[in-house]
Amino acid sequence: MASTQGVKVHYEGTEVPADLPDHHEWCAGRVRDIQAAHLANTSEGWIDVAYNALVCCHGYVFEGRGLHHETGANGNQPLNRAHYAVCGMIGDSGLTQPTDALLNGLRDAIEWLQQYGGAGPEIKGHRDGYATDCPGDPLYAWVQAGAPRPGGGAGGVRGGGGTGAQSAPPWPGEYLQLQDPLLHDDNVRTWQQRIADRGWPLTVDGWYGEQSRSVCEQFQQDSTANGWPLTVDGVVGPETWRASWERPLS
Repeated sequence: MASTQGVKVHYEGTEVPADLPDHHEWCAGRVRDIQAAHLANTSEGWIDVAYNALVCCHGYVFEGRGLHHETGANGNQPLNRAHYAVCGMIGDSGLTQPTDALLNGLRDAIEWLQQYGGAGPEIKGHRDGYATDCPGDPLYAWVQAGAPRPGGGAGGVRGGGGTGAQSAPPWPGEYLQLQDPLLHDDNVRTWQQRIADRGWPLTVDGWYGEQSRSVCEQFQQDSTANGWPLTVDGVVGPETWRASWERPLS
C-alpha cells in the first residue's frame, strides 16, 4: 500500500507475564511465538504475523509486516487497508499497564510508519470501527489522549518552542548524520527534541533520516547567517551540537 489514513494500536489480548519488564531476553521469542500462532490459525489465512510492528515493554520496536504492507489485524479488509496496525505487547491479565518505554516505542513505531510508510495522522485503537476490547482500557485511554510521549511530549512535528539558550549537554561522541542503514538511537532523539523545542519542524523519532539532515543544514545556515558560524553539512558534530543548545535564536 502506498499510504493509509493512519495507525491503529493493538495489544496481545491474552495473559502476559507480570514480570516481563525484568526479562527483555524473552521478548524476541514472544514475538516469534505470536507470529507462529498467527501462521497456525488456518481460519484467518494469515501470510505472516498480522501486525506491521510490535513493541515490547522495554521500548524495542520489532518489524512485523513492515512498511507499505496491508495489515491482517484490524478486523476486515477495508479496515486493514485504512490503517496500519501496531501491537503493544501487554495483555488482558498479568502485565496490563503500559510502561513509559512501551509508550515511547509505540510513538517510535507510529512515527516510523508516518515518515516512511505513508501513514496519515490518525491514531486509533483497534476497537474504533470493530467490536473488540483491544487494545485494552489503559492503552485505549492513551490513544484517546492523543498518544502522547511520557513526560508531556507529544512526539511528531513540533513548533513554537522556547528560544532561550542553555548549557549544552556533553557531546555524545558520535556524529549524527545520514547513513545507510539509518542511524537510530537516543542521541539522535535528544538532539531532535532540542531542535523541535526551539521551533524547527522536526519529527522526534530517534531516526537520523533525510528530514533530520535537511533541518540540520537549515539550522547551520541560519546560525552562520546570525553570527554563529558552522559548517553547513547536515551533520551534527560537536560544534553543531553545542550551538543547538547555546546559540540564542532571534
